[in-house]
Amino acid sequence: MHTMRVLIQCLIVGAILFGIISSIKRKKKILALTGMLLAVAATALGGSSVHINDTFRDGPAIGLDWFLLDLFLMALIYVPLERLWPQYPKQGTFRNEWTLDVVYFMSTHLPLQILSFLVLLPATQATKYLGVPALQGFIARVPWILQFFLAVVVADVAEYFIHLALHKVPFLWRFHAVHHSSKALDWIAGSRSHFVDDTLVRGFILVPLMLGFSQPIILAYLIFVTLHATWTHCNFGPNAKWIEKYLVMPRYHHWHHTSQKEGIDKNFAIHFPWIDKLFGTYYYPDKWPDVYGLDGEEISPNFVGQTIEPFTRRKRTP
Repeated sequence: MHTMRVLIQCLIVGAILFGIISSIKRKKKILALTGMLLAVAATALGGSSVHINDTFRDGPAIGLDWFLLDLFLMALIYVPLERLWPQYPKQGTFRNEWTLDVVYFMSTHLPLQILSFLVLLPATQATKYLGVPALQGFIARVPWILQFFLAVVVADVAEYFIHLALHKVPFLWRFHAVHHSSKALDWIAGSRSHFVDDTLVRGFILVPLMLGFSQPIILAYLIFVTLHATWTHCNFGPNAKWIEKYLVMPRYHHWHHTSQKEGIDKNFAIHFPWIDKLFGTYYYPDKWPDVYGLDGEEISPNFVGQTIEPFTRRKRTP
């Protein structure tokens, strides 16, 4: 509890400091002043020292504080990178529809992350029935780092095929189209995803992992995929030539999100480009895409509409 209170206090202080910096550097002051006002209001209401009447019980608990801390820490990692080395400098942090993506982060992205971690306990029990003893024994005997690498490969191959299905099966595309509706990419744009889409993808990843990998390895992968998937959506220009052949970089995944004809239905792999090469869906020119979003298709512009609409739409617009 003490650690959580310290983190909350740091979050409040950080909000005030960033608000001051933003109000000095930006012409539009409304967001900075709103953030500072909310931070001051939180302090006036008790801040990190607010009294809690309920008695704590043993076991996991998730509150609004975790949502805010996760959002703050992710922003602390990725926003400076995007501000210092952006591929699209004019895009800005507070681009069009950024508030929609924050809603997705709070309502879909973060809860799915929490659910994935919470499912590890029952998943450990499920491996008694789903696990292949010979496979589990073999994997357990190899070095930890090799176990982790194998887990990433297995997860990426599994995600490749469910990702492919989300594009090719018209009913599934209704849900995945929400993720592709962003007309500009940055670290938080990747959070825009329908809960059906996220649930399908996470299930297809976890089931094969449970067949042969231990709980610590699955946990390590979930942390890795959270950070790497967010990174691949970033508005980050620099590219490392020596590593881009082996690991998906932002420019590679940005081509998956383009609405340009040559890039549509390409680059389904999340971590390893060679998987796309293996299955004939690799596309990686030396330039960045010019446009993003859906190709000739319109969906609801708001969160509620995007959540309900996939259950009612009949077909993908040509």
